[in-house]
Amino acid sequence: MEEFMLPCLNKQFLGFDCLGCGAQRAFALVFQGEFVAAFKMFPAIYTILLLLLFLFTNLFFKFKGDWYVKIALFIVNAVIIIGAYFYKLSFLIN
Repeated sequence: MEEFMLPCLNKQFLGFDCLGCGAQRAFALVFQGEFVAAFKMFPAIYTILLLLLFLFTNLFFKFKGDWYVKIALFIVNAVIIIGAYFYKLSFLIN
């Protein structure tokens, strides 16, 4: 499965992970049933899946306040992704 994944250009050229490093492998791990490994690889995997599910469902079912749910899910994902990135970087510095 690894040979079909896109390489991280940031990691290849600069030598360190980007904010999205691990997302592809995490999606693959979720579909293989390795849920804990997927979370360890990319902690925002489940909130991203929740966001994608909500966006897909919202295409067919509109309700009042859906904009606020979308914004909240985007913010939660951004906080998790940035927090996990700095957590990873803290281990590189030490």
